Amino acid sequence: MLTCRDLVARSSGFLDGHLRLHERLGVRAHLALCGHCRRFIRQMELSRAVLRHLPEPDAPELEALAERLACERRQR
Repeated sequence: MLTCRDLVARSSGFLDGHLRLHERLGVRAHLALCGHCRRFIRQMELSRAVLRHLPEPDAPELEALAERLACERRQR
């Protein structure tokens, strides 16, 4: 049986559909018994849904920010 810590470690793989059959079954068995982890998975699903609806950032602005941060780090 998975522990809550094991479930958290596998949560992204579970939500992405990247777990093997026996791992998925272990996660589902744990979720059937643990309300805290069911709530955690629901929150993760909601967070992912919200992030999917956010607008894409402008790449040029990100590139400029990354370059500025890299320069600042090199100067330290």
